[in-house]
Amino acid sequence: MDFTWPAGLKIFERGWLSANNILLWDSQMAALIDSGYVAHADQTLRLVGEHLGDRSLDLLLNTHLHSDHCGGNHALQVKYPSMETRIPPGLADAVLHWDEDRLSYKPTGQNCPQFGFNALLQPGHELSVAGFHWQIHAAPGHDPHSVILFEAKHRILISADALWESGFGVVFPELEGISAFNDVGLTLDLIESLQPLHVIPGHGQAFHNLELALTVAKKKLNSYIQNPEKHAMYGAKVLIKFKMLEWSTVEQTAFSTWASEHSHLRSLHRLQSPEQDYFEWVRMVLSELVRSQALQINDHLIINL
Repeated sequence: MDFTWPAGLKIFERGWLSANNILLWDSQMAALIDSGYVAHADQTLRLVGEHLGDRSLDLLLNTHLHSDHCGGNHALQVKYPSMETRIPPGLADAVLHWDEDRLSYKPTGQNCPQFGFNALLQPGHELSVAGFHWQIHAAPGHDPHSVILFEAKHRILISADALWESGFGVVFPELEGISAFNDVGLTLDLIESLQPLHVIPGHGQAFHNLELALTVAKKKLNSYIQNPEKHAMYGAKVLIKFKMLEWSTVEQTAFSTWASEHSHLRSLHRLQSPEQDYFEWVRMVLSELVRSQALQINDHLIINL
């Protein structure tokens, strides 16, 4: 459908290593929702700076604290020292004490420079930002502490990784043996009840066919409920592909060292194929990624495609 986003809203579509960013501005303030991965922090600064010019960024909001959504926080806080940062409440204590295990950065083998925060995005509250009035909704499932943001006037939903046009993000609690597929379903029901006309996901292009996206997501969820091992394999491939997006090319010995220290991958191995040797299983996952043309292996190198 043809649609023009309202004045004061700009989407930076970033791909899969970095989450999408949404810039909001009016004559009084400028705000950014999510900040991408640390490897793309310079690009985040450039994108924001090109649109703001000499203006300051006043507010940074994180839908959740996975590294691809908040990895640019530190760089933005350095560049804009007066900027206020707001995060969902669930991991506020972990951020305060910078616990990389609870924040998932160590278990996933990902990087995120330490950042601080000034206030919380409390579910059930509303937040006025640059002339937009956003409802804050809890959206557990992909991440138990995630929020989504709904602007009722224009019926715009910022869905983070709770809903993409082609599904939703890996259900990370399930990788840790914590049941969360039901939370995914409840969040999809919440999104359906909001009836947004326009959805800005955490990854991929914005879309306007809510019914089709929900149908795809619910079908995928049901397949994971029926076959949790399928979700485990999907999670393993996503974790490896994400790291390869960061590395681009890596020696197999360095990859094996990273995999040996990756507690999420080891948990997935126990769920998906516990009788198989761990490194044989990792090689099988790599083979699946090669077969789908996501990676290439040449001699001693693993190459992202």
